[in-house]
Amino acid sequence: MGTRAIDLNADLGEEVTDDAALLAVVTSANVACGYHAGTARTMRAVCAGAAAHGVAVGAQVSYADREGFGRVPRDVPYRVLREQVADQVGVLAAIAGECGTTVRYLKPHGALYHRVLDDEDQAAAVLAGSGDLPVLGMPGVLLTAAVAAGRAVFHEGFPDRGYTADGRLVPRADPGALVEGDDDVVAQALLLAGSVDSLCLHGDSPGAVGHALAVRAALEEAGHRLRPFVGAP
Repeated sequence: MGTRAIDLNADLGEEVTDDAALLAVVTSANVACGYHAGTARTMRAVCAGAAAHGVAVGAQVSYADREGFGRVPRDVPYRVLREQVADQVGVLAAIAGECGTTVRYLKPHGALYHRVLDDEDQAAAVLAGSGDLPVLGMPGVLLTAAVAAGRAVFHEGFPDRGYTADGRLVPRADPGALVEGDDDVVAQALLLAGSVDSLCLHGDSPGAVGHALAVRAALEEAGHRLRPFVGAP
């Protein structure tokens, strides 16, 4: 019977899902900061909802790629990426403050998320542009560098994504990239829950709200305590 605390996070503010419904289920919200999706209005709505529900707010930073939803690989110079990350974090922090909450962690999105698993220059730019925020992600260069810089790091798993044999996510264009159906998503969530700090459900996945409800219920039934990985907001 599991008794450890576990966080449930989702990508919100991307204008592709029911943010309000997910905010009633998750414990952390990765908020799109306008570079791959989102606007000041969506950021404000998510931050206000997060404050009302006690959900922790994180900056979901990405390459400047609204057309490709942040999922197109880019070669961005260190200085430019550092400033882009700082801009995204700063904009969200200002809006969060207006809504009575704060930005409590950082999580890259899409192509940037995968790039900083291996690219030291891009990872350094992300860290340099994000102050001392705790970092959420998968094992790789970014988290290693964050630890070396004295920053808190947290590991996440993906109940709705397929994994390769080496523990990376199956590319979205490949067969098996998505785990679909509540039963399969729940089974993977329970399998991952003992080894990560947070479970991520993609807000743009089909059935995202249903998946979140099913996963939360299964985790609680298994004895896990649902709470933000960065502590109470």
